[in-house]
Amino acid sequence: MFTLPVLDEKPTPAEGEGDKPVGAGTGRARRLPEWLRRPIPSTRGIGFTRTLVEELGLETVCESARCPNRSECWTRRTATFMILGDVCTRPCGFCAVKRGRPGAVALDEPERLAEACFRLGLKHVVITSVTRDDLPDGGADHFGRCVEAVRGRTGATIEVLTPDFDGRPEPIDRVLASRPEVFNHNVETVARLQRRVRRKSRYEVSLAVLEYAKRSRPETLTKSGLMLGLGETTEEVIETLADLRSIGCDLVTIGQYLQPSAEHLPVERYLPPAEFDELGRIARELGFRDVASGPFVRSSYHADEMAGLAVG
Repeated sequence: MFTLPVLDEKPTPAEGEGDKPVGAGTGRARRLPEWLRRPIPSTRGIGFTRTLVEELGLETVCESARCPNRSECWTRRTATFMILGDVCTRPCGFCAVKRGRPGAVALDEPERLAEACFRLGLKHVVITSVTRDDLPDGGADHFGRCVEAVRGRTGATIEVLTPDFDGRPEPIDRVLASRPEVFNHNVETVARLQRRVRRKSRYEVSLAVLEYAKRSRPETLTKSGLMLGLGETTEEVIETLADLRSIGCDLVTIGQYLQPSAEHLPVERYLPPAEFDELGRIARELGFRDVASGPFVRSSYHADEMAGLAVG
């Protein structure tokens, strides 16, 4: 029988935004190299998406995580929706999402989310969430209800980007029961840096979550992502990619970590585009069905194209 490695003890919610992640505030943001400098993005065309999100009272990771691709995606009338509120219970050192004690789950969120996806005309929907260690099931039932509501309203393919649910199979089963086409869970960084980057998460648990999802529902594409520039070595990145392939992970994204503020982990190195190209080549040779590797790549960046290629 396949057993997930459960965390030694259940993480407790952070005591508020004063609970800083390990390594926070250790340095200023470094000057961006030329390949990461973009012209000031035009706000033309993003009004429809912004107005719709505000009207329906929804959260997006685009805003909460200060994604550098927000203007581009919103102009395309697409967004990565973040359910279960905008406050996370885990103080990860890289993430701009607020930390603290979350509020009550909004029971009408699945319907509001489905309406937004319908009005945007989305054919592929990415749903992620904050981590909710305060909930008995980690928010898995709400995740499932959101997937079911969106599919019922739009008929779109759906990608979920989930937390690790403490490595418990029951919440993962509930999410898989809603039949998402893509099950995404990010390892984020190499094994050696997990404690520094993801203070209350474990590398082996993340791998086991992905392996369990693939074994439980083989037809579902599994996906994970890495952000680089936190002090990892190339050899460690390749080892991580090999680990992901060894447990059947189908899709992988590789992008550059960008420090959201001086309170977050500093960037140790900006990788040039040629290194991302090479890592993408290596990942493809390892057997991933599709790979997105580049400085601005994020877990859900152009996810519709990646899923379309892989699903189709």
